[in-house]
Amino acid sequence: MLQIIIQGRGGQGAQTAGNLLAAAYFAEGRQVQAFASYGGARRGTPVSSFIRVSDRPIRLRCDIERADAILCFDASLLQPPLLAAADAQTLIVVNSSRSADDFAEALPGYRIVPVDGIAISRRNGLGRIVNSALLGAFARAVGEPPLAVLEKVLLQEAAKLQAENVAACREGYHAAAGLLEEPTP
Repeated sequence: MLQIIIQGRGGQGAQTAGNLLAAAYFAEGRQVQAFASYGGARRGTPVSSFIRVSDRPIRLRCDIERADAILCFDASLLQPPLLAAADAQTLIVVNSSRSADDFAEALPGYRIVPVDGIAISRRNGLGRIVNSALLGAFARAVGEPPLAVLEKVLLQEAAKLQAENVAACREGYHAAAGLLEEPTP
């Protein structure tokens, strides 16, 4: 079973990203469980979305205590409350313009893939809305769901700017791919 935490701040779209990711896994024919946790009911407070994905029915009904993967919309949230659910095996995709080396120094022992979701979104006409760019990066980093499935869900679910969302998703996917490729000796 794959256990995912999506962490953001109110208004950043972490809940929407969780719903889109869950829909992509479901469209792929997987069993999915998705639920959310809200801090204070206002913009800027931490918000979490939790997703479990499996090929078999999911019977667990508790919070995710240790995540296999984390998607973090705001690097300032990479603090003990969120990192308590991570270990050395947890893959963390974070929205940041900082380099992987910066994160390796600041947070040693964690597998962090930084992707500048804001820059990608702006290049694709989405302003500061980073959902699609980060979902693409996350899908590539985790290795699932397939990009084609994620793009199809975005086309079906995005209320407007569908082409822009798909383009940002694709660019986020390729940005993460570039960070994950093994250096050639």
